[in-house]
Amino acid sequence: MVSDDPIRVATREDAAAVRDIYAPFCESTAITFEETTPSETELADRIASTLERHPWLVCEVDDDIVGYAYAGPLRKRRAYEWVVELSVYVADSARRMGVGRALYESLFAVLERQGIRDGYAVTTVPNPETERFHERMGFERLVDFPAIGYTQAEWQDVAWWQRALAEKTDSPERPRPFPAVRADDDWDTLIRTGADSLELA
Repeated sequence: MVSDDPIRVATREDAAAVRDIYAPFCESTAITFEETTPSETELADRIASTLERHPWLVCEVDDDIVGYAYAGPLRKRRAYEWVVELSVYVADSARRMGVGRALYESLFAVLERQGIRDGYAVTTVPNPETERFHERMGFERLVDFPAIGYTQAEWQDVAWWQRALAEKTDSPERPRPFPAVRADDDWDTLIRTGADSLELA
């Protein structure tokens, strides 16, 4: 059964569960180019530092975290403040249950409220399931980089994807930091944006 609040903001205490989800992607796939699984402490630090400016969300069902998604800076220079790089990971046991979609939908809603204009995703290709997922989520495939990285004993191709989150305007206000959005009166409604996409029994 899906709880009333299956999508929530991650905390440092979620690092162990996040590591359990992430580790197989590091150890036996080319999905991420991170070849050594980060420690629980390192992941806790990543969560905390991300939340200073951007959202990191988890999907929790029956007290188990089954997926997570987060946003981070695309580049360091101030001109890139209005765009982010996105990541989403789902536990193998929860695939094809709408977890990735639910997390992304809530993440998009929060980012739009912050004032972020575009989200970018970077994926190893070919990966038909991931490619179809990003197409369904409204991403446009922008460019492919052939044999750009060497991992898992092979040269890997990478694709960059882009999804518009809000209209670009002249003289935009700087994006609001994530903690400010989290203090909005309708925060509980905002973070539940993707909950209806879950299809867990």
